[in-house]
Amino acid sequence: MADQNKLQQAIDQVLERAKAAGAEADVIANRSNNFSLKANAGELDEYKVTSGQVIGVRIVKDQRIATCYSESLEPASLDTMVEQALQNALYTKQDEHQTISCINSQLTTDVAEIYQQDEATVDDKIALALSLESGVVSKPNAKTAPYNGFGESDSQVIIANTQGTLCQHQERSTYCYAYTLYEHNDKQSMHGGMSSGRRFDELDPNYCINHGYETAKALLDGTPVTTGNYSVIFDLSCLSSLFGAFGMCLSGQSAMKGINPWREALHQQVASPLLTVSDIAYIKGGSAIKAFDSEGYATRDTILIGEGQLQSLLHNSHTASFFGIDNTANASRSAKGGLGVSSRHTVIAAGTSSEAEITAGEYLELVELQGVHSGADAVSGDFSFGASGFLCRDGKRIQPVRGITVAGNFYQLLKEIDAVGNTLTHDYERDFFAPQIRFNKLSIAGK
Repeated sequence: MADQNKLQQAIDQVLERAKAAGAEADVIANRSNNFSLKANAGELDEYKVTSGQVIGVRIVKDQRIATCYSESLEPASLDTMVEQALQNALYTKQDEHQTISCINSQLTTDVAEIYQQDEATVDDKIALALSLESGVVSKPNAKTAPYNGFGESDSQVIIANTQGTLCQHQERSTYCYAYTLYEHNDKQSMHGGMSSGRRFDELDPNYCINHGYETAKALLDGTPVTTGNYSVIFDLSCLSSLFGAFGMCLSGQSAMKGINPWREALHQQVASPLLTVSDIAYIKGGSAIKAFDSEGYATRDTILIGEGQLQSLLHNSHTASFFGIDNTANASRSAKGGLGVSSRHTVIAAGTSSEAEITAGEYLELVELQGVHSGADAVSGDFSFGASGFLCRDGKRIQPVRGITVAGNFYQLLKEIDAVGNTLTHDYERDFFAPQIRFNKLSIAGK
């Protein structure tokens, strides 16, 4: 893998070639080391070590834009990459709004928590990987741990452009997970637990084992509830998936393309007054902490929905220029792709309701959703998913539920919030933070 000097030399060469051709350009260079382990039948089934680098250029010439990338840093390969991008740009439509506009940005992510020294040995990691499987199958009626594993990544990204920008970011992350296939009386159920962090000692393999096992066991005898409308509380991972499936409604890029259903709704009420959603650049423990976006602009916090009112969409310099508004610094681009828009940490603000208030009366707690993206129409907001969970009363699970379909409209769902909890938690990936939210009158197809 390329060392720092070779990577910087490659970036300089690409920018020089672009300027010599009369073009503006920005470059993204990534390098990474990855290590992963999986167990099967008491032995390692996977021991994978990978490393690599990729460099990608976005060329703007005569208001025409094209991208190209190379996994080789050899000078000839870099020259070919730039030439190919210049040729591709000849055949693209002119766009006055997409420019290389970030000037002299010199940012480095200076947050100690995202890149920490880790004293764990390879033997420690192998032991953890094996313990995930053995911990599951040692439990009564746990037939197998069909999905399990450990992984870690050490990565670096450099962004530079012909306007003097040079930004750098380096981070480490690690994760583990274990799923339990529970079998008893000719019935089966499966569920998993996951843990992530920046250091090996932040991982919680016991949670992965026990959460997956206990939930799979509890769901085994689940049956459909009677068809009707129910109050619903989504498990945080399910809520994260639901918001992810309809994330287009907060994208300035989808608004620019004319497919965002909220494109004309700025400063209008789009959700319950109980709902406030923000895009947050830094939150302690977050997985998406970064000082700059994919164009080099300093990341910042943006209130997207404030007390139910749409305050802003997520923008990069392209979409901001198109609409004539401020850039929210949410540019997203990989070395291999074009310019897009993405969130950093989606944070739903805590409300005022206690857990007892949130869980009062009867409701469905949904812990699994099947086919979230295939069952969601992001433009209309309509969705229909298979689901599993528990029928609850006053915070107590009274019946496991399986074989149901939950259907509704996401944009209407946001208007039908009964209560928002007062405690913030995060999902496994640590980029979605939210309290418990109780939704009213969701359609459930059961028996």
